[in-house]
Parts: sequence; structure tokens; C-alpha cells
Amino acid sequence: MSEVDVNEESFQKEVLEADLPVLVDFSAEWCGPCKMVDPIVHQLSEEWEGKVKVVKIDADESSNILVKYGILGIPTLIFFVDGEVRERVTGYQPKKRLIKRFEPYIGA
Repeated sequence: MSEVDVNEESFQKEVLEADLPVLVDFSAEWCGPCKMVDPIVHQLSEEWEGKVKVVKIDADESSNILVKYGILGIPTLIFFVDGEVRERVTGYQPKKRLIKRFEPYIGA
């Protein structure tokens, strides 16, 4: 399963009401560091299939969500469990560091 594109209309259902933990990737087409994070997020979506839902949000099209969650820079990855923010990473991070930050919440 690859990432699901989410917008302000689908955020409630796809993220906050999801049965699985959700990794949300806030990014934009023009963002250089976002392009570096994209392949890592895609790998995680494959490795965590069935355990974590991975969604992508275009920061330019979902400004209300960015304001609600205080996102000031992209890329930002937010890990939700049961609709609650459990972890947040802003900027590029290597895959191993991302796994270390998010793994404690998988299966929590």
C-alpha cells in the first residue's frame, strides 16, 4: 500500500478516525527537503503495511490543518495514534532516526 493523499475534507476520516496509527507527511511540490524525505516515507509505508497508515498532505492546499497543528516548516511528519499526536519531526531526518522516533507508537 502506498501513501494516501489527504486534504482538509478527508483529514478527519483518514487520520483522526483511522483504525491504525497514522504517519502524516506534510510536504509541498516546491520543497527540496520534502523530496529527500519522500522516498523514506514511501519505504516506511511498505515496511509498516498493515501496522501503520501513511498519508500525505500538500501543505499549500491544507493551510487550516497546518495552523491547527502548529506546523511552521516542512517537511513535517506527525505520528497519530487514536487521533492524538504522539510524535512530530520537522525537517529531513535519516530513516533510522525516523524509525527510532516512531516505532514506540506502533502497536501501542
